[in-house]
Amino acid sequence: MAKTKAAKASYRCTECGWQTSKWVGRCTECQAWGSVAEAQSATPARVVSAGPVSTPARPIGQVDVRSAQTRPTGLDELDRVLGGGIVPGAVLLLAGEPGIGKSTLLLEVAALASNPGAARDPVPGAEPRPVLYVTGEESAEQVRLRADRVGAITDTLYLAAETELSAVLGHVDAVEPALLVVDSIQTIGTSEVDGAPGGVTQIREVAANLIRVAKERGITVVLVGHVTKDGAIAGPRLLEHLVDVVLYFEGDRHSRLRMIRAVKNRYGPTDELGCFDLSEVGIVGLPDPSGLFLTRREEPVPGTCVTVTLEGRRPLVAEVQALVAKSHLPSPRRASSGLETSRVAMVLAVLAQRCKISMHEQDVYVSTVGGVRLTETSVDLALALAVAGSTVEQSLSSGLIAVGEVGLAGEARIVPGVQRRLAEAARLGFKYAVVPRGSLELADGSPLKKADPQLSSYEGMKVMEVDSLTQALQVAFTAP
Repeated sequence: MAKTKAAKASYRCTECGWQTSKWVGRCTECQAWGSVAEAQSATPARVVSAGPVSTPARPIGQVDVRSAQTRPTGLDELDRVLGGGIVPGAVLLLAGEPGIGKSTLLLEVAALASNPGAARDPVPGAEPRPVLYVTGEESAEQVRLRADRVGAITDTLYLAAETELSAVLGHVDAVEPALLVVDSIQTIGTSEVDGAPGGVTQIREVAANLIRVAKERGITVVLVGHVTKDGAIAGPRLLEHLVDVVLYFEGDRHSRLRMIRAVKNRYGPTDELGCFDLSEVGIVGLPDPSGLFLTRREEPVPGTCVTVTLEGRRPLVAEVQALVAKSHLPSPRRASSGLETSRVAMVLAVLAQRCKISMHEQDVYVSTVGGVRLTETSVDLALALAVAGSTVEQSLSSGLIAVGEVGLAGEARIVPGVQRRLAEAARLGFKYAVVPRGSLELADGSPLKKADPQLSSYEGMKVMEVDSLTQALQVAFTAP
């Protein structure tokens, strides 16, 4: 008798739909962990008949938008990123590394939202509103101690320590808050579905219920999300699609500077950056953080150069430092802090090959000031000038900045937003700038200002336009 071969069970990734004949812990298509589950048997699509509608369709011009107006949070830097403030019925997802200050920031936001009169710039006519802060990671006593330390004690700020979704919804019914903070969504679970809290199924179910409550009652919901070791938000990717705003809270543990940026925002821009100063007494906004990334010194030092980077639409003046020292190792060291290692290696190779600055027997150390991380290609020119200055023991002018990208052929390339960068540098008192040629031209190719082709003027600064890295070295080290 011929043996009939049993059909193999099919498994499917819940994230991307990839299929396999056996279970695996990690999807080989989207690289998600724990997302492969046994696929259900296919059922024919059912015909759904038309049913009653919740609200009749209206012409788009008759839709009332007053209920979707932004409300300031009291933190100007956060309002800048959100596009003016929070929107009733919106769901925000705030992600960041452990210990970066997410809970402190949201506790400050909750206190200001519950008592708008305590804000630095109170909103006229704003009245206290109930705010519910749900913590699933700490006890209520621990959160109260932090609130005492940062001064976030108000009569309309309610605190609850819960890990069950039904209990959280019960608190929402009792308090009827205007703002709900859940810290964090990975710790909240429900007995209605299988799986442990923090799993894909649990996060999807909890998020769906909280989003439904937010839309039905006009409550602004802020969800705290954990991140993986790769920096991505833990849980299903669907979570980022469901929420209205996705924020990332970043910063160095050993620095007080914290930055928040939006990677998704249905109510505002996604190219803004908010800066905060985190200390033992709370968190405050930094409207002018450029001074944090500069070293105060009386005399210029070899191996330093100032540049202007764009974080979204916000220009930040930062200092790049380099130290080139004689190496006693067969393979000289190349260490970088705050800069991309691959970009540093490329700039060193261009200096050696195109500018004949040999460093094959020297250790090279480069870093930024203030713990800021510079990933823009516009830092190349400042990095090259800093390394060259340290190699030849010659310092640049203290009033000089350099902005531009360096190519493998040694050419200086134009970067976007040069006018905005120069305006920020001029505001801080810098007198000279080295930029790629053509940076002071408009989109149609016409010059921004009539000036000498070698020496231009912009915002009171002397701007030196160069074609190559070799020319940049010549004009930078001969500037007054």
